[in-house]
Amino acid sequence: MEQVTIVTGGSRGIGAATCLRLARDGHRVVVGYRSAAGAAHGIVEAVAALGGHAIAVRADTALEDDVVALFEAAAGLGPVTGLVNNAGIASTLGRLADVRADELRRVMEVNVIGAFLCARQAARVMTRGGAIVNVSSSAATLGSPGNYIHYAASKAAVDALTLGLAKELAAEGIRVNGVAPGFIDTEIHEQTGDPDRAANVVSRIPVGRLGTPDEIAEAIAWLLSPAASYATGATLRVAGGL
Repeated sequence: MEQVTIVTGGSRGIGAATCLRLARDGHRVVVGYRSAAGAAHGIVEAVAALGGHAIAVRADTALEDDVVALFEAAAGLGPVTGLVNNAGIASTLGRLADVRADELRRVMEVNVIGAFLCARQAARVMTRGGAIVNVSSSAATLGSPGNYIHYAASKAAVDALTLGLAKELAAEGIRVNGVAPGFIDTEIHEQTGDPDRAANVVSRIPVGRLGTPDEIAEAIAWLLSPAASYATGATLRVAGGL
């Protein structure tokens, strides 16, 4: 059976690396993106260069109609068998007392509501079984005091989604797992207002370096693969010891 996998936030960072990694495993890939159209279509071209097949679909995952349209577009490649719930945002670093309400709402809309809407749609369309991987964060268990407690809380919600939905869908042949990255060398750090943040936290990481998007993509690919057929409800921490 053809593997058709949607990767939200697939135009860059962990999402882009995952699209390319899955293409090498033979997945037909749907590159979900919200605003980076050029980057998304660049990933489609890169997948084609690997001999694979991909399409780019614009979708704001916090909007129900966009999520439904994303899955409808994916169905043009065949029955959807996989979802990588990767779309997510951070916000300016600081204490919770200083977080603006609009920033708080947007983080929750994308990281929580968006993840739930995508997972819900996957549960509706995966009538032949499948696999979902939710991209969480090590922040979910660290709390991120003084940085972005609200972001950490949004990822803790994703972990709860993984555990509960795994139990809910197990009898339907749908596995649900998560990956919790630590500090990864991606553009998301620019959203914090401190573009040098990633480099500044290296001293806190036990292995002494940042992770790479490719390392997270490997974990995601494994959880989607038949090799992980007995894994569900698990969140795999890939955080260099944090």
